[in-house]
Amino acid sequence: MNNYFVDIGWQSHNKYGELLCGDHVEVVRQDEDQAVVVLADGLGSGVKASILSTLTSKIISTMIADNLSVEECVSAITATLPVCKERNLAYSTFTILRINADMEAEIIQFDNPHGFLLRNGKNAEYQEMSESIGEKTIYKSRVKLRENDIFMMFSDGIVGASIGEVLNSKWQRGDIINYMEKMYMDTHTAKGLTTILSEHCLELYGGKPGDDATVCTVKIRPRTRVNLLIGPPADPADVSTMMSLFFSRNGKHIICGGTTSQLAAEHLKKPLRVEPQKYMDPKIPPTAVIEGVDLVTEGIVTISKVLEYAKNYLQENDLYFEWMGGDDGASQIVRLLIEEATDINFFVGRAVNPAHQNQGLPINFNIKMHLVEQLAESLRLMDKPIKVTYF
Repeated sequence: MNNYFVDIGWQSHNKYGELLCGDHVEVVRQDEDQAVVVLADGLGSGVKASILSTLTSKIISTMIADNLSVEECVSAITATLPVCKERNLAYSTFTILRINADMEAEIIQFDNPHGFLLRNGKNAEYQEMSESIGEKTIYKSRVKLRENDIFMMFSDGIVGASIGEVLNSKWQRGDIINYMEKMYMDTHTAKGLTTILSEHCLELYGGKPGDDATVCTVKIRPRTRVNLLIGPPADPADVSTMMSLFFSRNGKHIICGGTTSQLAAEHLKKPLRVEPQKYMDPKIPPTAVIEGVDLVTEGIVTISKVLEYAKNYLQENDLYFEWMGGDDGASQIVRLLIEEATDINFFVGRAVNPAHQNQGLPINFNIKMHLVEQLAESLRLMDKPIKVTYF
């Protein structure tokens, strides 16, 4: 494992009126710093297109992950896919991105709009070589990637997005590149950049996409660790051990919970100060400050909101702009865990908080444990290495 993490995020909008998307993204991670990503676009829309794009992406990604050459994979899939007699088009187009442990990207593109590379927030041209395989023209590239390089690929539903049936001639590949250069921030994750482009295209469509529209982004991120501590240990004698282990870990440190924060402040011999509430949401308790800690928040209520944001991030991600601009504790935690962290350590105390056992409150020990487990699992589904230590 090197010092980089291959961050991958994608999002699709179905053609208006269709239950299934005719595009499909398949990811095979061969390691934390190696991956194969395939975006396939089935001809047309609906069930038939969905089946064809799913088969195409799964076949290609599986073959490449099994160390077959790209030429063998492309030859097999292009020979397998039929051509529509009426339109003289292949039934599925595709873009393949393969990243090896040396951070070299191999890009294969067949009839999809060509993806682009952002380096330091600006378009970086890369050389393409065309090759004919089975009467089909394949474009191949090799690019040595650098830290924070971003490769964005998309289906043809993204290009020409507009209201009605007439394609938007003012929204082409070059315009998409210009838009993403303007929107670029080095703190954005792959999914964040995907959401920015995908949601803008949905606006261009007036909320009713005229075609399946998919964006997939791959970003080379430096590995960054975040540590989160919640709850006192079941045995009070373990407080010192828990705190020492937590603070010995490299990376940023988040502490959740009133009692836990007090114990951390005592361990550090620093005062605990509650910050004035700077935001408008009265449902999220205020944050606090301990010198030497990156973020201090309330426990269960805040983590419940964090879990809501994390689950939404894995789905439609329509709450992205809410937490990206939020000042509350939940928004700050989500930005640290999702936007910043590649590796996350949870330190979870099993002590039962007597205040949570009041029958009039909807919180108990089991709910706290369940929230933490669900949050850890949601982060794992984002391909983040997660370690949970209980005390």
